[in-house]
Amino acid sequence: MAFAPGDRVHIRRLGSGVVLEVRSGGRVVVELKGRRTVVDEAQVEPAQPERASRGNKTSDVRDDGTTHDPRAAASIDLHGKTVDEAVDALDAFINDALLAVHAEVRIIHGRSGGRIKEAVHQRLRALPPVRSFRLDPRNPGVTIVTL
Repeated sequence: MAFAPGDRVHIRRLGSGVVLEVRSGGRVVVELKGRRTVVDEAQVEPAQPERASRGNKTSDVRDDGTTHDPRAAASIDLHGKTVDEAVDALDAFINDALLAVHAEVRIIHGRSGGRIKEAVHQRLRALPPVRSFRLDPRNPGVTIVTL
């Protein structure tokens, strides 16, 4: 069966997701639980219609029972990482956020010490796609980034 970007699909043992790209050789890129996965088209089947959820009409119920609100900003938690690990993770996260066309993301760096926060802010100043960033007024351990 031919799939197109935007189609909701199901991959056995992995769950349901959305087709992002159709590649040559019968391979498709599927966003699944916040990650991109490349699979053979033979492993993919059309997803069942979404279950209606009570409350927020823009959220959907995932296979694991949690809800996902597509309006919510993507975030990364850098707790427990060294400064170098945090900067590397930040670069990968910003790249993924740009590919997913997120307008805003949240970076959780914590409040104590400040080395990771300073390294994150220094790196954000150097990245051309970053339009602006600011500390979350409700939580100074989080930086909000506008892409």
